[in-house]
Amino acid sequence: MAVRDLIIVGGGPTGLSTAIAAKSRGLDYQVVEQGVLVNSIFHFPPQMVFFTTPELLEIGGIPFVSPYEKPTRDEALRYYRKIVDKFDLQIAFEETVLDVSREETGEGGVFALETRSSAGVRRVRHARFVVLAIGYYDHPVKLGVPGEDLPHVSHYYGEPHPYYRRRVVIVGGGNSAAEAALEMYRAGAHVTLVHRHAELKSTIKYWVRPDIENRIKEGSIAARFSARVTEIRPTTVVVRGPDGEEELPADAVFLLTGYRADCELMRRAGVRLNERTAPVHDPDTFETNVPGLFVAGGAIAGVDTGTIFIENGRFHGDKVVEAIARNFRL
Repeated sequence: MAVRDLIIVGGGPTGLSTAIAAKSRGLDYQVVEQGVLVNSIFHFPPQMVFFTTPELLEIGGIPFVSPYEKPTRDEALRYYRKIVDKFDLQIAFEETVLDVSREETGEGGVFALETRSSAGVRRVRHARFVVLAIGYYDHPVKLGVPGEDLPHVSHYYGEPHPYYRRRVVIVGGGNSAAEAALEMYRAGAHVTLVHRHAELKSTIKYWVRPDIENRIKEGSIAARFSARVTEIRPTTVVVRGPDGEEELPADAVFLLTGYRADCELMRRAGVRLNERTAPVHDPDTFETNVPGLFVAGGAIAGVDTGTIFIENGRFHGDKVVEAIARNFRL
């Protein structure tokens, strides 16, 4: 049985920075990524612009050079490809980790990670240590209402063009909902924004907020505040607000209500979660209650996803690998 020193679950910026740190320490590591490189960034809208400046997305000491104050999605994809090539990082793509368990061996315990490739091939990988750098973008928050799984309903927004002259209902009050509403409105869609609170979230990008507020004020984008979706039907969305129940026409529905890390994978691995569904861990080493199992990046956020970004998650890997290296006395 081949046993690596470390398996890193997740090939996003946090996982990559952990891999760089592991390689610099001489650890035998492997990154396992369920999708493509920096899968979450890849699935952002193609025209997306980051909120932060380029240097705050840097990992491995490699400069992120951009002609813009705020880098684009395409620039970020190019940068992280450059990082992988520069450090020759070992990554298995399109391989989903289904389960993490602890096995006792003659030389002590090791972790067994059951995985499945995109082609359906199953295997078990073994390592002395595991880092869950799984992020949260792959697991949308569900509303739990009838019709949520209809084909015209999505938890992800891509491009506005397909919605020209179509009736679109967007559920959410954060940055993703605001940007999607503006882009589809400008592409000729008839947009209605539904948000459960009385006003939009304070986390909306500062250059987006006045734009969306003005479009709502002038009526270019319709809005229903303090309203909740109770049902999604093939051509309408039923919402309940201060004035009672209303049925909104909808050719397409976007439920942009946030995302969470894979809590079930962590629970199955034996990791305790707190009341905010965040994994219990040592804040200095990021080790969980399961010895040898670490969390990093968005995996530690629980429901408070607004607290972890690339800007701070990129430093977690160094601390994790430092703690692991102490076990090997490196």
